[in-house]
Amino acid sequence: MEASGTVTKQAEVSIGDDWATAAPRLQKNLGILSPDQVEHAKLLLSEGQNHLFAHWSDPGVDDERKKSFFDQVARLNANYPGGLVTYIRNARKLLGDSKAGKNPFDGFTPSVPSGVVLTYGDDNFVNLEDVGIREVRNAAFVLVAGGLGERLGYKGIKLALPAETTTGTCFLQHYIESILALQDASCRVAQGQSQSQIPLVIMTSDDTHAATVKLLESNSYFGMESTQVKLLKQTKPHGHGDVHALLYSSGLLNTWHDAGRKWVLFFQDTNGLLFKAIPAALGVSSTKNYHVNSLAVPRKAKEAIGGITKLTHADGRTMVINVEYNQLDPLLRATGHDDGDVNCETGYSPFPGNINQLILELNSYIEELSRTRGAITEFVNPKYKDSSKTSFKSSTRLECMMQDYPKTLPASARVGFTVMDAWLAYAPVKNNPEDAAKVPKGNPYHSATSGEMAIYRANSLILRKVGVHVADPVIGSFNGQEVEVWPRITWKPRWALTFSDVKSKVSGSCSVSQESTMVINGRNIYFEDLALEGSLLINAVDEAEVKVSGRVQNEGWVLEPLDHNDTSIPEELRIRGFRVKKIDQLEINYTEPGKFSFKP
Repeated sequence: MEASGTVTKQAEVSIGDDWATAAPRLQKNLGILSPDQVEHAKLLLSEGQNHLFAHWSDPGVDDERKKSFFDQVARLNANYPGGLVTYIRNARKLLGDSKAGKNPFDGFTPSVPSGVVLTYGDDNFVNLEDVGIREVRNAAFVLVAGGLGERLGYKGIKLALPAETTTGTCFLQHYIESILALQDASCRVAQGQSQSQIPLVIMTSDDTHAATVKLLESNSYFGMESTQVKLLKQTKPHGHGDVHALLYSSGLLNTWHDAGRKWVLFFQDTNGLLFKAIPAALGVSSTKNYHVNSLAVPRKAKEAIGGITKLTHADGRTMVINVEYNQLDPLLRATGHDDGDVNCETGYSPFPGNINQLILELNSYIEELSRTRGAITEFVNPKYKDSSKTSFKSSTRLECMMQDYPKTLPASARVGFTVMDAWLAYAPVKNNPEDAAKVPKGNPYHSATSGEMAIYRANSLILRKVGVHVADPVIGSFNGQEVEVWPRITWKPRWALTFSDVKSKVSGSCSVSQESTMVINGRNIYFEDLALEGSLLINAVDEAEVKVSGRVQNEGWVLEPLDHNDTSIPEELRIRGFRVKKIDQLEINYTEPGKFSFKP
């Protein structure tokens, strides 16, 4: 019966004599395939993909893998705009352009777009932060988190990695607590209006989805309502530009629109500083009525970070987009700028550095996606074996980038940028210790080591801005990277989101020594004439108002260097090259409502 059943099924389906000749191994396996799978096989053969079946085994061997292959084909055909045929043809065209050395910006002339450059702590910055706090209750956040931490030397998902090891707070916890603090502050400003929960969407992948769910559920969503969080999984490995198509197909954008939301804020998975920049940047979007606002930092000429650029075509078309650093210099030279990408009188390139954080105005975003269905202009980045450009070192795929969304916008779109100092806004964690140690001196390491140190530096500099005497850093070397070691100062987002928040909670003559550690966990904690020489940890419920003053002195906590090759040490510590050794500390806890003063 089994044999005759196979014969009957095989008789019902056919791929045609020509294709059978081109793919004899597929012809042998037709009996194990469903009619839909045979149709997908025909589609592949019609596009010259018979090589995919050249090494298929006989029926009865690896049959489940063969069927799984067609499951992937079906998903790609269903989810890719235009289907599999369009994907294959796009790939052929882009690979052909790559082989021919075609310039993707041929016919375009670059110029510096209009945008806003902010100075932390001045009146304009403070006013924009205030606007941003008011607006954020009308926003939704989208976290792009489809990648594992393998490039970092970390086997887990990057969201589970500690942003800093003083408290051990992971990136996802920090992001959620920041959104909750923004939600609370915005609703307090909008007195008399209903409490508004800010939605969070996380784009995951097959690699990260289950682990992200587990991280959220095992930590009770880090204090966020589970209904606020929505996970959207990529159906194909295609780059983080897929987030736009996923949002379009999810229906969430219309739900947000109907709820009165105005903004969608996109961010990536391992930048521990980004929420320090969000209030002021959202304030810029609101006051400038930007449809697209790209967060940016000052960029040194030829630095390995894309530049935000206005491109004007000979036919009059214009767009404001990120141009990758390896394309910007030759583009400038080819359009009359003989020196290429060079620094201007500020000491930086006039083209600000893109950090892949976008603020989009929701109405115009919905309008654009209803036209494009979220499809983003694609590219290929083939690694050729040799100059013949006929074979590859590794597999090559079409990719798309989240920040290329503005490429298809009409000329009427208001596209701008907001530049903030890198110390405040940008410290990504993406390089493993070996790669980071090879970075040319003076360039950012973008490692777990530098990412953690950047958090302490930012908090120290913010306290300096409000008058605290914070000791100068010392130079430390961890995992072959020389970094500035500032006092290890951290605070929960609910203590302070903005410059005004910090300024309102510090008074008198306060000082922090270089070797000190301070952890602030509570909304209403105030410091007056505090002199810290050691470790101080303060925890207070929101209903407790605590004033801390006087001298705190103890042996404190120190950073103990580690060998990143020592596999007996947890990965999250090895990749930064140190651990926190807790010798002595003062910890004070306030668990009841009331007003309290603490002076040792």
